[in-house]
Amino acid sequence: MPEIVIAGGGPNGLLLAAELCLAGIRPVVLERLPGAKEEHRANGLVGQVVPLLHRRGLYAQLTGEAAPKPVPGFIFGGFRLDLADLADNPVYVLPKPQRELERVLARHAAELGAEIRRGHECTGFTAGADSVTVQVTGPDGPYRLTAEYLVGADGGRSTVRKLAGIEFPGVSRDDSVSRSAQVRIPPELIDPATGGLRPAGHRIPPFLHYRTETGVFTYAPFDANAPSVNVSERGVPAPPEEVPPTLDEVRESIRRVLGTDLPFAPPAGAGPFQLRRLLGGNTRIAERFRAGRVLLLGDAAHVHSAIGGPGLNLGLQDAANLAWKLAAEVHGWAPPGLLDSYDAERRPVSHRVVMSTQAQGALTAPGPEVTELRALFGELLGHGVVRKQLADLLSGNDIRYGDAPDPWTGRWAPDLTLTDPEPFAAAQRAARPILLDLTPGAKLAAAGKPWQDRVTTVCTDAAEDAPTALLVRPDGYVAWASSDTEPDVDALRSALTRWFGAAVD
Repeated sequence: MPEIVIAGGGPNGLLLAAELCLAGIRPVVLERLPGAKEEHRANGLVGQVVPLLHRRGLYAQLTGEAAPKPVPGFIFGGFRLDLADLADNPVYVLPKPQRELERVLARHAAELGAEIRRGHECTGFTAGADSVTVQVTGPDGPYRLTAEYLVGADGGRSTVRKLAGIEFPGVSRDDSVSRSAQVRIPPELIDPATGGLRPAGHRIPPFLHYRTETGVFTYAPFDANAPSVNVSERGVPAPPEEVPPTLDEVRESIRRVLGTDLPFAPPAGAGPFQLRRLLGGNTRIAERFRAGRVLLLGDAAHVHSAIGGPGLNLGLQDAANLAWKLAAEVHGWAPPGLLDSYDAERRPVSHRVVMSTQAQGALTAPGPEVTELRALFGELLGHGVVRKQLADLLSGNDIRYGDAPDPWTGRWAPDLTLTDPEPFAAAQRAARPILLDLTPGAKLAAAGKPWQDRVTTVCTDAAEDAPTALLVRPDGYVAWASSDTEPDVDALRSALTRWFGAAVD
């Protein structure tokens, strides 16, 4: 009997599977589609999830680079957000198509021991006090799986969420239509100075939401041979959903928004290439992320606009937050309330992402009053403190679990320059809880010994001004910290018990 069944084999479900394997659990992943997804979806990752993947050793696999670096600029609500002058820039990006991310995560999860069943769909379940029986339809017909927990990572129309009776409140709008396509742009329309576009009457920077009084246009040359164009309008009739989108439809929409033609041709090569129409939009957050032995993550728990690219940052961090807590329950050492802390921590983060995307949507809407709002907002962006707050919001760097008085607890663990970095890095790759003891003479090592079956103690020195001790959770967030040369050992033991269960004699 598998301990955990995961419904959904997209990036969120795959990372959850890999994290569970690192914690000693071998989950079964049920993915409805028979093969890996080939359609063009997200263009990459932005935010704290990038350093998370680096700490797991996956960033180099995805990019071929040793370590991520913060980007000098990003976008917010159609404005360029200059970040180069920030002393602590938290915005990282990983520009890889979602299908490539899924391939790497699927291989990673399978190598660690996860069982990925493609062409198998969760169609129902019965939850009891001690287990969940999942009804599955596979290539050879229906069957049942019994597990300790079921996780719904099955998207915005989640079957698991609906069958669990979890409400999905929010708002829907039906007055907008967005069209996206990968195309081939004539070379003479490319601005050699910026890499953007220069159709008649316009200078359109790359990757920036270009707003007019009738809509928003974006040019994104992630693939130089097949760059993406996206155009959004409100209040314009659109074909029924069952009618496939066409490049001519995209051309006409761009003409309405820019007031001029943008010549382009179908991209060369085999593809697959993106050609998509989205009608309206949903902003919804599940009323709870847990119903007994059934849990939700990713789009099954929250849907929102894609503006700013927050979706995978949110969902993948859901997975990292949930995995070690589920594993603790299965292994039997979870302290009371640990699994419930998943909902308590991640739902507020979901609300902040929704706030960000709705604010950006308002800033890119048509209308003269929005034009004036943008003029004021542009003035505010001249202040570094404003740009830093927006950078923290976009990246998730503003996440803080709890309200501890010190500056470290509840926040993403800082990247410290350690005298001997490898033991700490190895423990992070293994998704282990870590007691990082930076005190002279390793004064905390003995205090952590009763938890050594669950918590790795690393004793070393830091090259810069740093806390004297950090207790780091597997998801990369600090559970306890001290800046005292003589840390409070009783406070450390209390934190170890709160997060990682009772001591073992």
